[in-house]
Amino acid sequence: MSKSSYKWKPEYPIPPGLVLQEHLEARGYSQAEFARRCGRSPKLISEIIAGKAPLEAKTALQFEKVLGLGADIWIGIESQYRLFLVQEAEAKKVEAEAEWARSFPIRELVKRDCFSQPESDADCVSKLLAFFCVASRDAWKSKYSYASVAYRHSPKFTSSEEAIATWLRLGEIEAEQQDCAPYNKGQFQKAVRRIRGLTHEPIGNALQQTQRLCNEAGVALALVKPLKKMALSGAAWWLSPRKAVVQLTARHKTADHLWFSFFHEAAHVLLHSKRAIFVDEKNGNDTKQESEANEWASNLLVPKAAWKQIAQVSPLSAKVVKEFAKEQGIAPGIVVGRLQHEGVIDWSRLNNLRVRLEWNS
Repeated sequence: MSKSSYKWKPEYPIPPGLVLQEHLEARGYSQAEFARRCGRSPKLISEIIAGKAPLEAKTALQFEKVLGLGADIWIGIESQYRLFLVQEAEAKKVEAEAEWARSFPIRELVKRDCFSQPESDADCVSKLLAFFCVASRDAWKSKYSYASVAYRHSPKFTSSEEAIATWLRLGEIEAEQQDCAPYNKGQFQKAVRRIRGLTHEPIGNALQQTQRLCNEAGVALALVKPLKKMALSGAAWWLSPRKAVVQLTARHKTADHLWFSFFHEAAHVLLHSKRAIFVDEKNGNDTKQESEANEWASNLLVPKAAWKQIAQVSPLSAKVVKEFAKEQGIAPGIVVGRLQHEGVIDWSRLNNLRVRLEWNS
């Protein structure tokens, strides 16, 4: 059969198997008959028609001789169709990644100058991956898997995984910039006790000294403003075996809560695994590690015997609380916060002794 001069210019990609099937039907060839004429196996012809096997150059030459349609046309059909499949898969991948990227607080990251406003979905994905220092979405899942995260929960809030990961990454960036000595447990224990005595000082000065003492003991202190869709008070984790991180949000905007969160996270650093990420979040506070951290922080701030003494005083006036706090060497607000938390006094009482905090915009 003579070679056809037909030009292949489809408006959309067509599977070569479909074209072959139409030619066989037009000539009345069965797949088995066509396979014999081409000198190929019926299985190969069947797989080409089904789109399971590619149409190679050698096969295209055989099709040309039997059907008269040029080998270059068959190769063109095949290459255009395979290109279409790759492009379609890539488009689906980009859309899936764009949808994934949209679950992150992109506007907030732009507002915080983490990167410029994305110009497209692909640009958004690229900038988000660069922010997290990973090459792909799969790499992100591997690095930021929360199978090992231990949560300390509060019953009224929930946080999205993307918001938590973003906030932790912001803390990681902050921690990387802090020049810390290699971690020394004994020195950090001493630092924590010195920091306890800073709680009654002006918060700005106290936090500067706290960061210095932490850094000298091998611990980075990162204060990172909370994001939407998260209700974290703090986290404790390890940037490396030689550098721990205590990360705080000041979510409740009171100095006493900030200090308790600090000592709670410090307890995780001192008492618990370096491989876990401890996030002070909100879906259940009954784990052994969280109970240990709570008890450790509470007893460090106010020893058991002293607490038993103040909790039994009635009535509890501002004067009594101030005198007790002075004796303990801590801020009065810390005493008030615990009295309220444990139900000794109502939440509305003695709030004038608690220091309010605000984030600079």
